[in-house]
Amino acid sequence: MTNAIESEELTRVGPGTPMGELMRQYWIPAAMSSEVALKGDPLRLMLLGEKLIAFRDSSGRVGVMDHRCPHRCASLFFGRNEDGGIRCVYHGWQFDADGQCVDMPNLPADQDFKQKVRAKAYRVVERAGLIWVYMGTRAEAPPMPEIEATLLDAADVRLMFAQRECNWLQALEGDIDTSHFGFLHAGSIRPEEVGDDNMLKYQVGNRAPSYQVADTDWGTMYSAYRPAEEGKTYWRFAHFGFPFWTWVPQGDITDRVQARAWVPMDDTHTMFISLTWKNMAKPLPLKNGQLIPGQTALIDYQPASTDWYGRWRPVANAANDYQIDREAQRNDVIYTGITMIHMQDQAITESMGSIVDHGFEHLAPSDQMITRTRRRLLLAARALRDQGVVPPGVDAPEVYARARSGECVMPGDDWQAVYEARLKDVVRPLALRDAAE
Repeated sequence: MTNAIESEELTRVGPGTPMGELMRQYWIPAAMSSEVALKGDPLRLMLLGEKLIAFRDSSGRVGVMDHRCPHRCASLFFGRNEDGGIRCVYHGWQFDADGQCVDMPNLPADQDFKQKVRAKAYRVVERAGLIWVYMGTRAEAPPMPEIEATLLDAADVRLMFAQRECNWLQALEGDIDTSHFGFLHAGSIRPEEVGDDNMLKYQVGNRAPSYQVADTDWGTMYSAYRPAEEGKTYWRFAHFGFPFWTWVPQGDITDRVQARAWVPMDDTHTMFISLTWKNMAKPLPLKNGQLIPGQTALIDYQPASTDWYGRWRPVANAANDYQIDREAQRNDVIYTGITMIHMQDQAITESMGSIVDHGFEHLAPSDQMITRTRRRLLLAARALRDQGVVPPGVDAPEVYARARSGECVMPGDDWQAVYEARLKDVVRPLALRDAAE
């Protein structure tokens, strides 16, 4: 059970909080590169409880900084994106992408002190079609994480964003809870509806898997397993990676190059960011030629607005009960009555409340990965706070390359040995790209 003190430390991400300071040790994906246009309008960003703006200057550089002008605290969201940087409309002070003040036009030349004034700005890089921000205090930023999907060329990555109105941890924990798939997403599927070549048959034929969990250099991992034919085992491997990454197991491990970030906007809003390799195999249909009932490929979004929470909001939401179809639910057409796997997860995690009351939980053996991950996060955040211990993966970005999720059918009873053996035969798109070049 997670007590009240632990819950507070796990869920709060603002400046000075244990989890917030841990998050700030890492590079954080904050927006799609396409959201910030050359010399375009500033973009409001809420990140780890801080109100920021992002803009792309006339040279193409992206600046991410506190939205308040350091002169009189007027919001730079209303600023003019001019050559050389963002100009505050209150008194005309201009700041470059690094936050350095480069012009004070309301002062006589002999009173100008622009070289002494900086906006609070964060370091930025772009990779895999994303804008990444380092919000820590190191003089030199740490290396970028070597997460396989984030190392692909932007043209080879499929991105998906979706805002979730709840705490980051409860959103993330849905990805490391494998047994819910056989109910929430596939509860209306009978085993006889699934072809012999489709590994979904194991999940709907046995909805109560066994588990093994372990700490890793990048975070935690689990194996969920069930008996298969000819003395083999159906394995599902998945991971949590510091500080908010997940690798989910649905799909053949052979070519499952993907990663998901659950980026805290603040304590009660989370931005889900998914990266998948475009050449990854598509899910196999059921015998009737259809996919999982209610599945659709794309989220239907509300029109974007310029407020702090105005980006990537689904049309299906708590205000309309996620457009639940009670007839489809009643008739077992869609187990939940809610269309799309992502929206089914969204409805459930948001229904727990803005921040789940961990004291109300009754965790079960099927929640081993959740309890292990919470413990790993708490220990790392406290070690950083109390002893200055650098969290896992910050200075060893190569450890993330060992995280590959997915499912397979293989003989053996040592789950970690099976995982290592399977990794030897997976497709590595980076190697394919380098060979082609």
